[in-house]
Amino acid sequence: MLLAALNLTLCKPGPRDNCVVDGDAFWIAGEKVRVADIDAPEIEGRCPYERQLAARARDMLLVLLNAGPFALRRSGADRYGRTQAVVTRNGRSIGPRLVNEHLARKWGGRRQSWR
Repeated sequence: MLLAALNLTLCKPGPRDNCVVDGDAFWIAGEKVRVADIDAPEIEGRCPYERQLAARARDMLLVLLNAGPFALRRSGADRYGRTQAVVTRNGRSIGPRLVNEHLARKWGGRRQSWR
């Protein structure tokens, strides 16, 4: 599914649509999407370092998603009901960009500490 360039925002409390939650999750057209090939820190993380890194990852995902049209390659839903999808632009995943910036890591199948 190719999506035209959008103007996503940061998610606020209440109903969410076309906004970024954190470094690996966003809402689009009423669907919550989890970026399937990376793991980013949690905004409500366990320590100040994780929370700071999470805010930077969230902000970078917002920039990447707003940079132009992107596609979702869906692969089902996770245990929280979020759509799992690799997000691509021009056939390339945007996940490695967050990994290369040290704002996320490759998804290894389970959560790990950020320290």
